[in-house]
Amino acid sequence: MEEHISTEIPNRSVGGDAASPGISSPARVETATVKRPRKTRARIIQIVSVVVLVVLLIVLWRFLGDRAAAPAGAGRGGRGEVVPVEVAPVTQQDVPIQIKSIGNVEAQSTIAVRSQVEGTLMSVGFVPGQEVKKGAVLFMIDPRPLQAQLSTAEANLLKAMAAVRQGNDIVARDEATAANDRVGVARDLRLIEGGVIPREQYDNDAAKLRADEATVRADQSSVANLQAAQKAEEATVENARVQLSYTTIRAPLAGKTGNLAVTAGNLVRANDTTAMVTITTSSPIYVTFSVPERDLVRIRQSSGKEGLVVRGEIPGDESNPVMGKLSLVDNTVDPATGTVKLKATFINDDRRLYPGQFVNVVMTLGTAMQAIVVPTQAVQVGQDKSFVYVVKADGTVEIRTVKSGTTMESMTVIEDGLKPGEQVVTDGQLRLVPGAKVQVKGQGGRGGNQGQGGNQSGPAAAPGADQSPGAGQVNGGGRRGGGGNSNQ
Repeated sequence: MEEHISTEIPNRSVGGDAASPGISSPARVETATVKRPRKTRARIIQIVSVVVLVVLLIVLWRFLGDRAAAPAGAGRGGRGEVVPVEVAPVTQQDVPIQIKSIGNVEAQSTIAVRSQVEGTLMSVGFVPGQEVKKGAVLFMIDPRPLQAQLSTAEANLLKAMAAVRQGNDIVARDEATAANDRVGVARDLRLIEGGVIPREQYDNDAAKLRADEATVRADQSSVANLQAAQKAEEATVENARVQLSYTTIRAPLAGKTGNLAVTAGNLVRANDTTAMVTITTSSPIYVTFSVPERDLVRIRQSSGKEGLVVRGEIPGDESNPVMGKLSLVDNTVDPATGTVKLKATFINDDRRLYPGQFVNVVMTLGTAMQAIVVPTQAVQVGQDKSFVYVVKADGTVEIRTVKSGTTMESMTVIEDGLKPGEQVVTDGQLRLVPGAKVQVKGQGGRGGNQGQGGNQSGPAAAPGADQSPGAGQVNGGGRRGGGGNSNQ
């Protein structure tokens, strides 16, 4: 076609006949005719390419989907497959009713030792971290300045005592003078009645007696003032002795010393903000923990005169728990957390509990008689509930929703959902679906060895998962079950 166009155009040119303006030339008509078949062929090629690409994608998707569905169906215990499992019977036994929590160890007493006087620290009488007894010498502060103050106070006290004695002597002298004048006045009174002496002499002697009596009263007041001054000096001496005693700092209680903040030679100040050392009592010791407020009623009902037993498990040494007793139930519930604070007392003679340490606390409220229990590994946790796989008499399994209770060692109490004597699956739950056939491991049988290469790294399927018996099975290269969802 292109050759025809190329020969046609030159012939028109050679002829020399010019086309009229209103009539299209043959070259333009044939060129437009050629462009339309080119566009049509390009569209056809594009459509075919898209169709081929879609077909390839569908084939590839089917191929990869079949390969992925084959192991998924094989590992889930599909219809006709026997899954090897381990089972355990549902039993009954006496189980202690326990409340578990995390507690914090607190010292019964914590003392921050500070100096009450200022001075130079002369010596330290202990090694940091040492256990000290009550009254043991901890620090010695330079006593010389306070000893001098005590000596001065004692000298002032002696002076005050001497003044009191002198005042008493003056009082005694004046009292003697007054007594003599009193005798003279009485004699003058008899003589004046007999007319032996004049009245004037009697009046003079009576006036002198009154003056001597006033002198005695003044002397007694002076002595009282001197005695008060003496008591003030005695108080000053006693204060000086107390201040001097503060230079020797002793342990106020028996306990364990902490870090030493000052060393010998340093200047210590009275009532400094930084404690010189801290002493904590280690025996007995407290463990404080919190429990939900819903357990408060059970705790109050179970606590008797002897109190509830509390077991403390130290991290890293759980095999050797320490035993104590509940000593305090707080009088308020924390409204922010909905918990109540409890405190247990431990003897702690071996010093295994350390202030500030965290321990696992187990408080026993009583014993549940003949409770239904299963191995803990049989209980599976779903999104909103717990469940177990129960082996039925026909060798298939069913999912049973249960209400689990307390856990003791490797057993879990089942409050609702199981009966004694039933068999529950303890291992191999990952490959199980409702209605799957199972074979107990160790009992032989060909079916018990099928599908052992399945991956069991994922969690067990929850009751709400898609577990239709035909989902994901492969039969002769084709897919069955319409692409069931397998949660791994």
